Amino acid sequence: MRILVTGGAGFIGSHFIRHLLAGDDNQVVNLDALRYSGNLDNLKDLERHPRYRFVHGDICDAALVDKILREHQIEAIVNFAAETHVDRSIVEPDGFVRTDVVGTTVLLEAARAHGVQRFVQVSTDEVYGDVPTGRSAESDPLAPRSPYAASKAAGDLLTLSYFTTYCFPVLVTRGSNTFGPNQYPEKFIPLFVTNALEDQPLPLYGDGLQVRDWLYVQDHCEGIALVLRKGEPGQVYNLGVGQERPNIEVAEAILSLLGKSKSLLRHVTDRPGHDRRYALNCKKIAILGWTPRFPFGEALKTTVGWYRENASWWRKIKSGEFRAYYEKMYGARLREGQRGR
Repeated sequence: MRILVTGGAGFIGSHFIRHLLAGDDNQVVNLDALRYSGNLDNLKDLERHPRYRFVHGDICDAALVDKILREHQIEAIVNFAAETHVDRSIVEPDGFVRTDVVGTTVLLEAARAHGVQRFVQVSTDEVYGDVPTGRSAESDPLAPRSPYAASKAAGDLLTLSYFTTYCFPVLVTRGSNTFGPNQYPEKFIPLFVTNALEDQPLPLYGDGLQVRDWLYVQDHCEGIALVLRKGEPGQVYNLGVGQERPNIEVAEAILSLLGKSKSLLRHVTDRPGHDRRYALNCKKIAILGWTPRFPFGEALKTTVGWYRENASWWRKIKSGEFRAYYEKMYGARLREGQRGR
């Protein structure tokens, strides 16, 4: 299959491309704007792969998207391209709307015009909002509580409208919190791992009892690939593990794996509108034949080991744009927490 993967230089997208190319017949075009979290180092080993092509560009560029679909005779699109971090969306919401809503619309229009056979919109459990009890099913109302989650929810609804209005074969996946190697270090697990490796404080929001369901990136990619192959058009599929953990437990597990003291933990002022819990009902994807293969403890150990062994990858990132971002997000909170000790 000839597949366009958008945002393929990012975390999950790069792992997904590698997963696709492990098959014998897939040809992959990767369209990525290479903004702050897009990193070609994530795909360095694939640069000369005969079935892989990288295109530097923006999904909002309709002419470029049209050209790619026409020249490469694209049969399927998997859209990972998105602004994804809640903290950034709180201070810079404009870019999230542009990429997650406008960009998704550009892709859908081009895909429809060129008769693309499958369109998978990769989304998030955060569109369901806070879930105090029970688990979110695909049919539940969307209740996003951050600009990031709202922009993703809008993209989902636009995508699904193309099935109802045009009978266009779209599918949506909603994954739980994903982790693994190559994840940009603004996210919870890589931030805490890399800070701990440098004996820097780990900024834990509030009481640290926010609950998340952690999904290893390889499991997530296998689930998306299954939906691409076998999912029913017009449907949404949740992807989660069903084993939620409070953030403080994950932070302590990271410190334990690295042999670091819990004194590195710093409870800082919580972010606005922080959802307390996410949890997904994943019976629908299980019917297709997907179950996660990697236990959390084993996957976390693998992930921590990767960051320990690949310091050059993340140190280059944390010495650049990330430094100003980190100060904006956590600097004042950490200083306030230090004064309060």
